[in-house]
This record gives sequence, structure tokens and C-alpha cells, in this order.
Amino acid sequence: MIAPMNFAFTEEQEELRKTVRSFLEAKSSEEAVREQMETEQGYDPAVWNQMGEQMGLQGLHIPEEFGGSGYGYVELGIVLEEMGRSLLCAPFFSTVVLAANALLLSGDDDAKKAHLPGIAAGTTIATVAFTEPNGKWDEAGIEATATASGDGHLINGTKSFVIDGHVADLLLVAAKTGAGTSLFAVEGDASGMTRTSLSTMDQTRKQAKVEFSDTPATLVGTEGGGWDVLQGMLDLAAVSLAAEQVGGAQFVLEMAVEYAKVRVQFGRPIGSFQAIKHKCADMLLEVESAKSAAYYGMWCAAEMNDELASTASLAKAYCSEAYFHAAAENIQIHGGIGFTWEHPAHLYFKRAKSSELLFGDPTYHREQLAQRIGI
Repeated sequence: MIAPMNFAFTEEQEELRKTVRSFLEAKSSEEAVREQMETEQGYDPAVWNQMGEQMGLQGLHIPEEFGGSGYGYVELGIVLEEMGRSLLCAPFFSTVVLAANALLLSGDDDAKKAHLPGIAAGTTIATVAFTEPNGKWDEAGIEATATASGDGHLINGTKSFVIDGHVADLLLVAAKTGAGTSLFAVEGDASGMTRTSLSTMDQTRKQAKVEFSDTPATLVGTEGGGWDVLQGMLDLAAVSLAAEQVGGAQFVLEMAVEYAKVRVQFGRPIGSFQAIKHKCADMLLEVESAKSAAYYGMWCAAEMNDELASTASLAKAYCSEAYFHAAAENIQIHGGIGFTWEHPAHLYFKRAKSSELLFGDPTYHREQLAQRIGI
């Protein structure tokens, strides 16, 4: 029996949204975002600690036995939506959505016990390194190798586009062994590892290139079972990113509508012109549809049901395009000022574009959706 779906948020969930929003309004203002995106590390350690210690955000969906709060994916989605709205500069996505989910899906109790409590407490910054300079998002793109050595492994190869790879204390690295794709834990201070920050279009989300030369690593999960874990993690990441994109899209919609009300041309607000009305109406329709897709994805993730795989691709493809379109239209509605560095519109535009490409663009996900539902 499938539980009936209810898209209305509970009182507790609305309270969570309110708390997170007021926290982010205080800590992730436009000024704070601009300040952090200019720094090498890309986040404010004091805010990160507050998120962990006072808010418990890093441990929100981590089970209580590993030091988390044991909430579900819907709650995590709400938090991500608010973070997307305020362009929070912090290694939250890499640590909580990528690394924590990979550990939770790995079925490796020792690895969970070793790493999840630190993630939940906000003391461990973690990430997953699986993409390589070839830019592929599927298993075929993984070329790094891991060879057994003593009671561990040694990794050789290069990973690229590793989110927050330059500051992570723990990297979960996908590499090939004789048994196939496997997942390995590498400590941030491991020998033979070189990390280089990459210059990215979206400065609010830092990426790094990580090179491994006989770097010591510990197997996570079963040897050869790494891709199954990564695939599950990528589906959850797609749904999570969709939630984040919805937060950003909603915000640029509000920004555009607000501007259309106050900007006067030819003696009347530009919002009264047919062309602007149409733009705003189209944006609203797309943003509301994107919310439906993202919330349905979050529900599937919370239930971990069979629909997650197809819904993840659907949500990622739709929300990517809705956010990018909304961010572009917001610049158009603002006119000349929208193109300037001083105005925040470009920050959302760049985040929308880079999020559209992250984990595969809409074309990739539509193709994946077609394969998954057997078209």
C-alpha cells in the first residue's frame, strides 16, 4: 500500500523554513555572499560552526545513531531551498548531500561510524570526487585506479570539478579496481594528494582539481559495488539540486516582480506593460511547476521508492531550465542595471547556469529518463 502523498508542509516543516530563512538572511546577505565568493576557501568557518552546533543543519537527515537528528528528505529539501534562495557560500551540498548520502548508501557500518558523526556535528567537511577531466557524469568516465597495498589501497589518477575539494577533510573517491568501480575514503591530509582550486563561472560554489599519486585510501562498502552507491547518491543529489534551484528561481521571480512594480517608465510602472506582464506570468508558471517537480522528488527520496530514479532526472531537467530562464528574464526585466556587477542578478544567473550543468545537463537527464522508463 503506497502512503498517500501530501504536498502541504506540516507546521513543524514551515517552522523549520522560517528559522532557516531568518538565519540565512542574517548570515548570508548579498554582502556576505560577495565577501565569501572572493576568498580562497569560499565560506565563513564561524557561520559553518553555527550551522552545525546551534542549528544542527549538517546532521538534519543523518540517523540519530550517527549523531544526526534523523529527519527525512523533505526537511533537507526545505533547507536546501532556502540555501538556494540566499546563495549560501558553504560546503553544505558537498558534505551533506554528496558525502553523507554516499556513506549512508554504502552499507558500510564502520565507515558510517567513522565519518558521519563528524559530518553531523559540522566538524568534518567532506565531498565526493568522481568526475574526471573528461567531464563525463557516468561510470565510463571513471579512470582513476586503486591497487591493494597492505590492509588498504593506493589511488592514482586525477579528479576534476570536485565541489569544495580544496577544503574537504574527507574525500570519497571513485576508482577502478579489478572488481570494478569502488569507493574509497581519503583523508584531507593524505600523502600524494595535490589539490588545486579551479576558476569557476559561479564563484559561490568552489570546485577543485585533485590529483592522486599513490595516495593511501580505505575501501568504503564492497569492492566493485561503488557505482551502485554513486548512482543512488547522484539521484539524491539531482533531487537536492532541484530543491536548491527552486529556491533561487522563486527569489529571482520575486526580485523581478518587485522591480516591475517600482520601476517607472513613460509615467507608469513597467509592470503595467503587457510585455513585462507576460514575462512575469511565464516565470510564475515555470517556478510553480518546478516546485511541484522538486517537492515530488523530495517525497520520493524520503520514501526511497522505485520512482526516485526517474523523478530525479525529471526534476533536475525541469528545474534547471526553469531556474535558468527565470534568472535570465530577471536580468531582462531589470534592463541596464540588471547587467551590472553591482546588482545581484548576475550572481543568480551564474548559479543557475552552473547548476544546470552540474550532474548532467537537461538533455543528459532527459536521455537518462527515457532509458530508465524504457522508451
